[in-house]
Amino acid sequence: MILRDPWMLALALLIPLALLRHRRTGDAAILFAPGRFLQPPLPHSRRAPWLTLARALSWLGFALAALALARPAERALLPQRSLGLEMVLCLDASSSMAARDLDAARTRLEVAQGAAARFVAGRPDDRIGLIRFARWPDFLCPPTLDHAALIESLNSARMVERDGPEDLTGIGAAVARAAQVLARSDARSRLIILLTDGAETVATESARGAITPEEAAEFARAAGIRVYPVVIGGERGGAATAQLLAERTGGQSFGAADAESVTEVFAAIDRLEKSELAEPRYAYADRFLPVLAAALACLILGRLLRARLEPLP
Repeated sequence: MILRDPWMLALALLIPLALLRHRRTGDAAILFAPGRFLQPPLPHSRRAPWLTLARALSWLGFALAALALARPAERALLPQRSLGLEMVLCLDASSSMAARDLDAARTRLEVAQGAAARFVAGRPDDRIGLIRFARWPDFLCPPTLDHAALIESLNSARMVERDGPEDLTGIGAAVARAAQVLARSDARSRLIILLTDGAETVATESARGAITPEEAAEFARAAGIRVYPVVIGGERGGAATAQLLAERTGGQSFGAADAESVTEVFAAIDRLEKSELAEPRYAYADRFLPVLAAALACLILGRLLRARLEPLP
């Protein structure tokens, strides 16, 4: 219980002044003409205690009114909100993700999809988006709290046609696109989780205008975005690219040689990137009405007693 306007209690200081004034002046129980033959001590009237009670009720009512004006309230702690992260999953959909070296029953892509879906389900306070990429990045889902829709998009992601025009690995373009989206976010913490099984094959020395992993890393670093690359299975050169992205952005790179390792990697990221709790919030419920009702009752009762007991002038 707290007082929202405690300074109003200063009104109660008028009560001692009223008591002091009463001690100096007093008030008569019965009015009569003065006479020399009436010498103290005089007999007390039966009305005197009731008049004292009436005055006490009035002073108590005034004190309670001051307390009501101070607005007593009950403060309750609300459940703390989590300041969730904002992240984008970049999922490699090149044809090499069709390999079944992680799990004989599932492709690399399916293993990554399952682990990522469980990771998303365990982060209800985070806004998470999804990019499927091969040669070009495709934004399948913007960062959202609607994780059911996100997981549906994640599970529906398909690999590109083997040896088709899109069957390359554009890591730099995917990371840059994700960083571009996250750079507009005002979240306290932003990160990219890159799921791939190979190295950059789009931004080669012969390619013009393609975004390299180095350029994407610098863009992410400048925007304060961390990159967590996860090399699944692992083609030659993938680990070096992953290490570069992690080191330059303040993230961490991981390797996964089997399905269980992929799940463990997501668990490690989950431990590394914990959501912060917002400042404690409180709900206030005013409780001055009962005090005000008691104050009015005391004042009215005290006034009625005085009106009944005081002699007419």
